[in-house]
Amino acid sequence: MTFSDLDIEQDIVDALAAKGITEPFPIQQQTIPLALTGQDIIGQAKTGTGKTLGFGLPLIQRLGHDPEPGVKALVVVPTRELAVQVFEDLELAASNRPVKLAAIYGGKAYEGQIEQLKDGAQIVVGTPGRLIDLHRQRVLDLGHVQEIVLDEADKMLDLGFLSDIERIFQSVPAVRHTMLFSATMPAPIVALARRFMSKPIHIRASDPDEGLTQANIKHVIYRAHALDKDEVIARILQADGRGKTVVFTRTKRAAARLMEELQDRGFNAAAVHGDLNQEQRERAMAAFKAGKRDVLIATDVAARGIDVDDVTHVINHTIPDDPDTYLHRAGRTGRAGKTGIAVTFVDWDDLHKWSLINKALDFGQPEPTETYSSSPHLYTDLDIPAGTKGRLPGSSPHAAAPTKQRSEGGRSEGGRSEGGRSGSRSRTRSGGPITTSAPAAGSDAIGAEPEAAETTAGTTGPEGSSPRRRRRRRRGGSGQAGSTAADAAATGGQSAGSAASSSAASGPAAE
Repeated sequence: MTFSDLDIEQDIVDALAAKGITEPFPIQQQTIPLALTGQDIIGQAKTGTGKTLGFGLPLIQRLGHDPEPGVKALVVVPTRELAVQVFEDLELAASNRPVKLAAIYGGKAYEGQIEQLKDGAQIVVGTPGRLIDLHRQRVLDLGHVQEIVLDEADKMLDLGFLSDIERIFQSVPAVRHTMLFSATMPAPIVALARRFMSKPIHIRASDPDEGLTQANIKHVIYRAHALDKDEVIARILQADGRGKTVVFTRTKRAAARLMEELQDRGFNAAAVHGDLNQEQRERAMAAFKAGKRDVLIATDVAARGIDVDDVTHVINHTIPDDPDTYLHRAGRTGRAGKTGIAVTFVDWDDLHKWSLINKALDFGQPEPTETYSSSPHLYTDLDIPAGTKGRLPGSSPHAAAPTKQRSEGGRSEGGRSEGGRSGSRSRTRSGGPITTSAPAAGSDAIGAEPEAAETTAGTTGPEGSSPRRRRRRRRGGSGQAGSTAADAAATGGQSAGSAASSSAASGPAAE
């Protein structure tokens, strides 16, 4: 079957064919003919089965070849990454038509998005918060929306967007074409559909009795020691046939730390997590999609926006909290009918979580296999060449300083973030005395007292008063000078900037 067989117009078919997309997936085969008629649809299918084109192609075709300026179609998604992915897919499908699209989501400047709307964008893909924000500012006019799509509705529910979704539905015309897509169908989503949809048809892309986990994904579950995980991951990354790989961590700090560790071991890794600003996240995702980076370390913030067909491995550095999150993480591999491998590490403290996931997804493995980086079965399970170590040939420990990504707050992901002192405050030994580098703007040195710095340097204090003098004893080296700098930094009313001045002033004499 082709898209032409589903009554998709030739210009759209040609746009897809130019990217090698010629045969529709099951969810598309079932959804497109009904959606073209204006039938409200609830689409339920596993992640990675082609839902975006399932609603996107009818949406574009129903708007016509040259729709009037102004928002006529609205696609609401839960995350920024998914907004970018859906926008790119729809932009591809509509590339042969004079249709303008806009991606509206947080973390990006308002000006560019407002300009797209004022320029007459007919299709808007966005996240609930930014959409409501621009609607309140009267920049986003939802009064002429003909098509509305709610994608990944279950994730919307998980993220607490239900009230926002209701507000959006109340802002669009009562007569409209509505499509809702979700991998799972919890009761609140069903209730939402009943309130805001007109006689929807529920479409499942697979048999209800089919196993919850995709048959083309191999699931490997290990009970691993926290201190050995990095080594195990590094060996898995050298498995035969290993392509693009996504590693999921529970926290932002763990993602940043693991990225630096893998880079130090010679791997081409990038990270996507909530401490990075949107531009950094998009840059890392683009590098991963383009193959410039073949390992992506991510928190669940990115789970639904990684739509890359050639991901061969997914590694859960820490076990997900529930079965649905597990399915969405594992669904990053085995996409578009290809095979994939999902490896999950279960800590001793998380065995209860695995018990729930094992029961819900019917894995039949109540006890994860205890595994270390030296375990023989690790090599045979995952096709890792014998003798492989956790460092790429040619790389040496600390051969290069790890790449430091700066977060939105300006903290260094590679240093002591989240309450620690930044790298610019570190002391280094240089020849003799211990010097303290000058703090960056915004450090606590701003509030320091100038007098303290001056008197420590041995100069006259204000109004000719006698300066406080610190004894300096040089015992053939830097020890005492180092103590002086340390004392200065520890003094309650004196900042690291004062210590820097002290050391700088005494430097020539010490030399």
